[in-house]
Amino acid sequence: MPHTTTPSPSKTSIQLEDVESAAKPQRIKPTDYTDNNINQVENKRLKDVEISVPVVYGTMAFYLGKKASELQSHKWTVYVRGATNEDLSVVIKQVVFQLHPSFDNPIRVVESPPFELSECGWGEFEICISILFHDDVCDKHVDLFHLLKLYPDAESGPQSAKKPVVVETYNEIVFPDPSENFLARVLSHPAVYVPRLPAGFNLPAPVPSSNMNVKGKYDTKNHPLNHWFINFSEADELLKLASARQRVQAHILKLRRQLSMLDGPPQPSKLAYGMISECT
Repeated sequence: MPHTTTPSPSKTSIQLEDVESAAKPQRIKPTDYTDNNINQVENKRLKDVEISVPVVYGTMAFYLGKKASELQSHKWTVYVRGATNEDLSVVIKQVVFQLHPSFDNPIRVVESPPFELSECGWGEFEICISILFHDDVCDKHVDLFHLLKLYPDAESGPQSAKKPVVVETYNEIVFPDPSENFLARVLSHPAVYVPRLPAGFNLPAPVPSSNMNVKGKYDTKNHPLNHWFINFSEADELLKLASARQRVQAHILKLRRQLSMLDGPPQPSKLAYGMISECT
């Protein structure tokens, strides 16, 4: 669908959270949502307990090459996935993607995994991603904003139909004081980080949530785009940080050498000149 790049998507019913892409992963807490159809589940809350769910959201754009036209140059996919490609439907009930107004039906609701949608176009624009949760998880929502990127950076070389442009952001959604049922459901789920509980702590039998899929059935480990997903594992991040530190240290040494060359050789002090003149 043809669209322009000048206007930004409407945000009339969506609040902007401080979750823009950054080098340091951010921790997000859900905010109020105005959907009256969400039923709150009243059960005991666990104080001083915090559950976190690592998520990755982003876009992947493929240049259409010889098939590209003026208004259909790229095919792209926007998505929300588990940081380790685990099934997020244990926590997420639905994801709402708000596209540019020039698209037909610009507000798209995805109610089952994988939480993604694909389109074709030629322009870059900001996409709003609203994440809603199962009733026993949270009666609030999370808003994320992501800029669709179609064209590679200059240092990446010319665009190719074989290599996509991938832009992803890692975040952790934090649920403080979770309900007993929520904790019981996700206690051993690989997509969720659950703290160590006190010895002898007993939880009630979990009550399945509506639209919740069988664990592992809808993970993205075998996703057709999995080959291009960015690795956000802790070990990978540590290697990147170590490499960046080495580059920074090398750059500092280079700058020091350049500064020393600009300063020139050390100049004798005025006192030294005086001593020389008296001796001659």
